[in-house]
Amino acid sequence: MHRRAGNKPQLMVLGVLLFLVLFITGCVNNQGSHNQQTTDRESKIPSDIMKVTPETDVHPPQLYSDEWNEPVPLPSSINTAGAEDSAYIMPDGNTLYFFFTPDVRVPVEKQVLDDVTGIYVAIMKNGTWSNPKRVVLQDPGKLALDGAEFVLGNTIWFASAREGYTGVHWFTAEFQNGKWNNWKNADFNPVYNVGELHITSNGTELYFHSERDGGKGGLDVWVSKKENNEWHEPENVAAVNTPGNEGWPFVNQEGTELWISREYGLWRSKKVAGQWTEPELIISPLAGECSLDAKGNIYFTHHFYKDDKMIEADIYVAYRK
Repeated sequence: MHRRAGNKPQLMVLGVLLFLVLFITGCVNNQGSHNQQTTDRESKIPSDIMKVTPETDVHPPQLYSDEWNEPVPLPSSINTAGAEDSAYIMPDGNTLYFFFTPDVRVPVEKQVLDDVTGIYVAIMKNGTWSNPKRVVLQDPGKLALDGAEFVLGNTIWFASAREGYTGVHWFTAEFQNGKWNNWKNADFNPVYNVGELHITSNGTELYFHSERDGGKGGLDVWVSKKENNEWHEPENVAAVNTPGNEGWPFVNQEGTELWISREYGLWRSKKVAGQWTEPELIISPLAGECSLDAKGNIYFTHHFYKDDKMIEADIYVAYRK
C-alpha cells in the first residue's frame, strides 16, 4: 500500500491510498485476545525481498531533540522484510496496532486477495512483544481491505474498502469479550473529507488531514469539535499548516502536543495559552505517522528507499529520556 504521490514519501498505509482514490488523498489495556486469522504473514513475503537493517539503511532516521534517545527498530517479532506501517500504540505501551502488507510492489487491488494484508496487533508481555495477530473486521468469506486504524477505549476506527460498499468508508468496531465485534459504518459528513484521523482522549475533538477547500494548500490538518453528539464544521489548524502537505495527526493524552508528518519527518506543536505553536522538527528523514504512549515514547514508521523507490518499512521507537 502506498500513500499519495507528491513530495511525501510513498508510505504503505491503506487509509491514505484509498482516500487518494476518492480524491482525499488508540481504554483497551493488555488486550489478550482478538479476532484472528491464522495465515502466517511472513509466508507471504516474496523470497527476493531482502530485509533492510540499520546497518544497511542509507537514510536512517535522525533525532533533532535531546528529549529522547536515538530511534531504534522494534524487534523481529514485529518488523519483517515486508512492510509494517501505521503504528498505533495504546497509552499503556503494551498494545501495538499496525498495518502490514507483504510486498509493497503489489497494487492495492491485489493486496486484498493475499490473505494477510491488513491490521495486526501485538501484545507486550514481560518486556517482550508477542507474535502479531491479524485483526479481522469482516464476516467470513467476504473481502475487505482495512487500515488507518485508531483506537480509543473499546472502539476502533478504521478505513475500509469492502463488499457491499462503493469506495472507501469509515467503520467502527467494539472490543467485547476479547474480540472486536459489531463493526458498522461510521462515515462523517462527506463535505468534511475526513482523511486519517485522531480523536482526543476526552472524545471531544477530531483531528484529521484533508485537501478540502479553505486550507493553505495540499494536505492540511483540521479539527472538528463534538457538541450535542455531532461533529461540527472543521476548522483549519493554521499554526501547523503550510502550502505543502501536513497530515497524520496525533494528540497526546494530555492534549498538550500535536504531532504531524511533514516533509519526510515528524514534527511537534505545543499548546500554549490554548493555541498551537509553530511545529518543530523531531525526527527525519523518511519518518511518518507517529503515536505516543503515556510515557512519551514515540512509535513511528521508518521507510526504506532504493533508487528512489520504497522497498519496505519498519516500525521504530524513540524512548523518552
